[in-house]
Amino acid sequence: MIILLIGKYKKLPNEVGGEETCQPENVKAEMKKLLTAYNSIEHKTFENIVEFNKNFEKIHPFQDGNGRIGRLVMFKECLANNIVPFIIDEKHKLYYYRGLKEWDDEKGFLIETCLSCQDKYKTWLDYFKIEY
Repeated sequence: MIILLIGKYKKLPNEVGGEETCQPENVKAEMKKLLTAYNSIEHKTFENIVEFNKNFEKIHPFQDGNGRIGRLVMFKECLANNIVPFIIDEKHKLYYYRGLKEWDDEKGFLIETCLSCQDKYKTWLDYFKIEY
């Protein structure tokens, strides 16, 4: 029987779409490296936030819920940095996964998918007359 410890780093290896992720014994060090590098960026851009998400997903620090947490962090970081946020909807989910997988060869797949979702979010802001 496997007991998931909510809020704790993973104890067992996991993968994302067939892609290997960080081994459990390396998660703490890799997360520290990721957070140190990200927090050293003075003026975070849309691209910085998306790249952080890609790196977070590559580490996949938790046993479950990494995707939801990563996308929530992107939303929060957009708000914190005065960037229009976005939600990866069902229509874009497969493109999002492709973008994560192809990041090292073509960053544009993930960036463009997230920008497309941001455009959709902007239509909601326009509808409710919320300035951005």
